[in-house]
Amino acid sequence: MEKKIVDKAEEEYQRLDSSFRKQILAGILKVSKAPLPSPNGYGKPLGNKGGKNLTGFFKIKYRGIGIRVVYSLVLYKKIMNIVVISKRDDDYCYKLALALYQKYGEAIFTDIFTDFLP
Repeated sequence: MEKKIVDKAEEEYQRLDSSFRKQILAGILKVSKAPLPSPNGYGKPLGNKGGKNLTGFFKIKYRGIGIRVVYSLVLYKKIMNIVVISKRDDDYCYKLALALYQKYGEAIFTDIFTDFLP
């Protein structure tokens, strides 16, 4: 699956310590092979989080380092859009995802972002 990234998420990724970036990249690569929810995949759907409708978004949670990655999918093109990479709390992460959804609208579920090439 091709991986694309929102500019803000790319900036956050680049600010992280290189050891964190390696873990995040490994997780993204693993999940991108099967990004939908179980039983066949690794994706965790967000749905309604704290009154924020994030239906269509998925998360990768890195417990040991406190990082969250939020992504959307363009299934027919096999694209994983990385929307948020955050080392902050869940509320911040989900607020940012909602703000980006409000900014881009339904286009956040299309092929409009740049390639993720760490």
